[in-house]
Amino acid sequence: MDLTTQYLGLKLKNPLVLSASPLTGDIDNFKKLEDAGMAAIVMHSLFEEQIRMEANELEYHTSQGTETFAESLDYFPQQNDYILGPQQYLEQIKKAKQAVQIPVIASLNGFTTGGWTEYAKSMQDAGADALELNIYFLPTSAAIDGQEIEQGYLQILQSVKKNITIPVAVKLNPFFSSIAGMARQLTEAGADGLVLFNRFYQPDIDIETLEVLPSLDISSYRLTRLPLRWIAILHDQIKTSLAATSGIMEARDVVKMLMAGADVTMLCSTLLAKGIPHAAQILADVEQWMRAHGYESVSKLKGIMSQKSCPNPDAFERANYMKVLRNYRGEVTV
Repeated sequence: MDLTTQYLGLKLKNPLVLSASPLTGDIDNFKKLEDAGMAAIVMHSLFEEQIRMEANELEYHTSQGTETFAESLDYFPQQNDYILGPQQYLEQIKKAKQAVQIPVIASLNGFTTGGWTEYAKSMQDAGADALELNIYFLPTSAAIDGQEIEQGYLQILQSVKKNITIPVAVKLNPFFSSIAGMARQLTEAGADGLVLFNRFYQPDIDIETLEVLPSLDISSYRLTRLPLRWIAILHDQIKTSLAATSGIMEARDVVKMLMAGADVTMLCSTLLAKGIPHAAQILADVEQWMRAHGYESVSKLKGIMSQKSCPNPDAFERANYMKVLRNYRGEVTV
């Protein structure tokens, strides 16, 4: 059984990759993740604010809109609540590379073309095998149009690519007017891979205290359908690596993403909920399913249900959307 796959030009022993998460704050977890079968590890994000802002600016920005933090289970408005500072982050990369044999992918979270992009070189020098750009920007001003946002993404990517030689993946959100068009532009601008999708977290409101409350629900399998659909559409259209993230909880989710055309599937919430050893069970279940269904390798499975290969490609398009609505037979309360 050949479970190997290619991601960002890296040959991985299987398609299970740890998504950016608090798990990488503890160096002991790296070896545990490798022993559980993970093929690569994406470190938690280092934030633009940590790198470029002075203390008073950082205090302001980390207390405003903090519901946008993408990878922690905690709301953290204080500077010392970051998992690791910039220098500690680089040391963590070095320690991780000494601890494990699998690729270690650094992660930068930001939204401007400022000096933070130069920090990517420091991550490369520390030993990172690749870099994931988590360009996390929620435009709230009506004065900003879609083209400006797209150009911002492209400029950040190009700025980073100028400074490093290791592969770069861009973690996308699903709110572009043309996801396929944006994927093409990023690929042409040098992205070695795309991670679908980033999640924007929405705050809640306390109607008694009139306070805005941070709110974070960890992923569930229901969230797989959005990346599943777009990976199936982009497979064979975009010549770059595709990583699936959000809601991948069990082996069936991994198999679906591979069928759609993903090169790797990223795990986070399921390991936070069930523990790192659960990765070994997922991997064993994937292998068992493949053997039972006659697939001798991941490469034979990959993309068989993409839009290009699917026996019914309309299932990914408007025709199926109309059919589902017309044929809905669920309970209706009157």
